[in-house]
Amino acid sequence: MKSNLINSTSVSSKSKTTLTFIDAVALIIGAVIGAGIFETPAFIAANAGSETVVLFVWLLGGGMSLVGALCYAELATAYPHAGGNYYYLQRAFGQQIAFLFAWARMTTIQTGSIALLAFVFGDYASQILNLGDYSASIYAALAIGILTILNLIGIRQGKWTQNWLTVAKVFGLLLVVIVGLVFASPPASVEPIEAASGNIGTAMIFVLLSYGGWNEAAYISAELRNLKRNMVRSLLWSIGIITAIYLAINIAYIRGLGLETMAASEAVASELMRRAVGTPGAWLISLLIAVATLGAINATIFTGARTNYALGKDFALFGFLGSWHRRTQAPTSAWSMQAAIALFLVLLGTLTRRSFKTMVDYTAPAFWFFFLLTSLSLLVLRFKEPGIPRPFEVPFYPFTPILFCLICAYLLYSSLVYTGVGALVGLAILIAGVPLLLWSRQKKV
Repeated sequence: MKSNLINSTSVSSKSKTTLTFIDAVALIIGAVIGAGIFETPAFIAANAGSETVVLFVWLLGGGMSLVGALCYAELATAYPHAGGNYYYLQRAFGQQIAFLFAWARMTTIQTGSIALLAFVFGDYASQILNLGDYSASIYAALAIGILTILNLIGIRQGKWTQNWLTVAKVFGLLLVVIVGLVFASPPASVEPIEAASGNIGTAMIFVLLSYGGWNEAAYISAELRNLKRNMVRSLLWSIGIITAIYLAINIAYIRGLGLETMAASEAVASELMRRAVGTPGAWLISLLIAVATLGAINATIFTGARTNYALGKDFALFGFLGSWHRRTQAPTSAWSMQAAIALFLVLLGTLTRRSFKTMVDYTAPAFWFFFLLTSLSLLVLRFKEPGIPRPFEVPFYPFTPILFCLICAYLLYSSLVYTGVGALVGLAILIAGVPLLLWSRQKKV
């Protein structure tokens, strides 16, 4: 669900090609396999209704992501630019749509992702030390506040820190798979869960949330060696590896917990470890996931502030976000605004008493709306700019991009129909960007 807004008029698309195929695969897998896979299986189990359907929707999610990846491979190789989605939308639909994308990223997509990750951190930190009825929310707010303050005073995340946090996350994931497949005892038979009609759409929202991030490949297109060959290969290999990992961990959850326990769990990985090896195992995996999630929150805070800063530089209405503190060398106003919105979303999730799910509700409609527009941009740019060289052309054009458009439209429909108050709030905030767009055009420098 992440993307970086870069001013296409001020940032050159000619970057040094320093990234290899292995670098690209590592970056994509690192972006996709986040904290979501430790949280979403419970919601998917509750909505799928059977073990077979659970595994099918995870496999289907990999297939859908593959279709989208082929479309992005054409866009990224035809328009290699650090702006990614923002650049495609600007070329296909103009600056107005690009503005709304930037607005949605600042108020919904990026800040919603921060709050969502913070709630995952809260759920697993609460397994270590519970702070009461609102434990997850307290931890979530503390994580956002402390990490924002650390960035505000000039502390930068080191590359080695982020790498070790990623290692902790992957180690925790592999540990869960091994325990679930080797050490956990199969649960006693339980009655199948009856999924309400149409809830497969809801299950797919959570599945594709866990697959979200492969589109980040668009933002390294200007730096990837042998772009035509490596962009396609890195996307195909990454999605294949991710799909295999996701299927393995869900098989481990099903074998070690059963569908009913999965659906009811607030921290499914910890529950599996507790049943297999006792409280110490649950505490260890909770610690690993909490630490890894902190790294994801910090990275999301860091990149989000840069996006808001770029928005402030591009549009006079948000000029206050475009300030750069000389002493700390940081976009302090952008960080402060981002933290305020993210903390409000933590409050929203707390009031609805569905924390993580509310954040998915809040972010999903805007995310799938702009994903739909990005997929449409492939069709539009083929028509508007037929002379642009396309090193890689999506196979079976126009059927493949049309299929991906239909997938995005279905997920947008599902996110609007099957989500609650969070979706309404997110949609209202997105619509609020329209008058701001009109006002910003009058104030344009």
